[in-house]
Amino acid sequence: MRKNYLSLLCLASLTLMAIQASAREAIVSSPNGKLSLTVSDEGDQPTYAVALEGRQMLMPSLLGFKANFGDFRHGMKITSTKAERIDREYTMRQVKQSHIRYEATLLTVDFETPQKLLMSMEFSVSNNDVAFRYIIPRQKNDNPKSAVILYESTGFNMVEGTTQFLTPQSDPMVGWERTKPSYEEPYSADAPLTAKSRYGKGFTFPCLFKVKDDGWMLISETGVSSAYCGSRLSDYDPATGAYTVAYPMDGENNGNGTSAPGIALPGQTPWRTITVGTTLKPIVETTVQYDVVEPLYTLNPHLSTTNPYGRYTWSWLIWQDNSINYDDQVKFIDLASKMGFELCLVDNWWDQNIGRERMAELSKYAQSKGVSLMLWYNSNGHENDAPQTPRNCMNNSIARDKEMAWMKSIGVKGIKVDFFGGDKQETMKLYEDILFDANRYGLQCIFHGCTMPRGWERMYPNYVSSEAVLASENVYFSEGAAKSQPFELCMHPFCRNASGTMDWGGVIMNKYLSKDNKSRHKRYTTDTFEMASGITNQAAIQCVAMQPNNIDELPPLELDWMRSMPTTWDETQFIDGYPGQYVVLARRHGSQWYVAGLNAKAEPLKLTLDLSMFPAGTKLNYYTDDPKTMQTKLNSLKTNKKQKAIVEIQPNGGIVLQEQ
Repeated sequence: MRKNYLSLLCLASLTLMAIQASAREAIVSSPNGKLSLTVSDEGDQPTYAVALEGRQMLMPSLLGFKANFGDFRHGMKITSTKAERIDREYTMRQVKQSHIRYEATLLTVDFETPQKLLMSMEFSVSNNDVAFRYIIPRQKNDNPKSAVILYESTGFNMVEGTTQFLTPQSDPMVGWERTKPSYEEPYSADAPLTAKSRYGKGFTFPCLFKVKDDGWMLISETGVSSAYCGSRLSDYDPATGAYTVAYPMDGENNGNGTSAPGIALPGQTPWRTITVGTTLKPIVETTVQYDVVEPLYTLNPHLSTTNPYGRYTWSWLIWQDNSINYDDQVKFIDLASKMGFELCLVDNWWDQNIGRERMAELSKYAQSKGVSLMLWYNSNGHENDAPQTPRNCMNNSIARDKEMAWMKSIGVKGIKVDFFGGDKQETMKLYEDILFDANRYGLQCIFHGCTMPRGWERMYPNYVSSEAVLASENVYFSEGAAKSQPFELCMHPFCRNASGTMDWGGVIMNKYLSKDNKSRHKRYTTDTFEMASGITNQAAIQCVAMQPNNIDELPPLELDWMRSMPTTWDETQFIDGYPGQYVVLARRHGSQWYVAGLNAKAEPLKLTLDLSMFPAGTKLNYYTDDPKTMQTKLNSLKTNKKQKAIVEIQPNGGIVLQEQ
């Protein structure tokens, strides 16, 4: 780690000035000088604003909070400021980039209330990101030593003409078996700021905005642990022109636990993050969710010396509950072995339909085939009414320790835990406890029916991914969801998957959503679309939801490609796209680049791609859809002297480019 400290007199980093006799503001710039942050105490409440290349991205927006021991909103005055340069590097294995360098200017602003209560704020400003949090010290006479943060006035005041790309927060304890919020609501696209959320409860992070004609902005949060609750955005308030940070609803987690977080003092809130760009490139490529957090524990040495990532087969998606039996799971283990996949997920009811003794046999059989098992668990507890078992194994430390010791003894490599109860601090603690205990036993963790990750890939090194999206199971359940799949998968690289790894749950290769591959509704995407989605959807353990029949039905070129499909990436580059319409990304695994594109439009899309990762004249394998048959075909393509190439993506289709 390297740190270089800047003088407070360096105007490129910090300008502190009096704007009135009784008011001051601090202006700080990013390392390249293009992004600027202004913090002011003028008026009744302190504000901050963000500009990129001289264009306003976020108007002056309120700061402050109310705690149970004092009000840190009104009459706040800046008492001192400090700026320092951050320049550090770190490595990760399970996200969009493996080696990350973070350069930023860290601004600390100290405030005082009229009652002489103290509070500070940290703003970390990199070239396209702003992260900020509240720092709360102990006050006079070294008290209080703990606090409850009742609510925040933290706001995001939008530039007029901004449009939103958001997904709504649902009511608590509604829907199937009272499992909502499950963070599986559909996205809107290009909606006006005044568009209300579907349930009147605001919007789930991350939140994407198009800032008039000047660029893009992604708002989210990171660094949420057991020490705080998760948050969301309120509905837009036309009177103030702003969204505000909202805490969990009282009814979440079946009414158990408080909505307001409690913290020990001195302490801090999580980081709220704002990523801005004149194009979508900084949105897609941001790593701010990892840049400002640190690991909370060391990765289990067993996991650090092996490669625990890869692809998994999953019977439940199409064969459903009836497939959770010993014989059918053998078929999916054999499928994984034939494809060279590393893992097989055994879903709900396995404890009843297979039993623990035979699960040990099944795990031994899988290992003999070069495959490891992951097991599904219900997080309950008391959070909701989801009936699937195993239940009451993950919600308390005694049962969890016993269960994980058993899994380790039979060679299980990971768990998928489902049906969490919301964003309260109590639920955040459950996530953390599961992750910490799983790490002790060398288990990787995937969460479903859950909230989005908030820096967890770095904070909890054995964390892999979360669902937190309207995922593949809905393609099975509903023909409407099958039809909207292209839209959704062309949305997520710009919002949900930009802010954290995403277990969407399947490169689906059946033509029909049925075991016989002839009945029920069809899949509306092409095979090439599905192949490309294995690249555009980012998760280090990736579901390839093939069925045993696919081995005989799919062309060899598709089978061979999926056998070689990587799931971990050393670099990610945005090439082209628009949220909900189309996307083209490039990802590098080792020295090999993969360029993948999806088209959700109703007509073919012809694009000239900047492929600067390939030298001029590079010959590429070009997987695409035949416009007549919509079957996958393999062509050859060459980059021109300007390192560009022309491609065409069919409706609901895809492309994949690889160097020959």
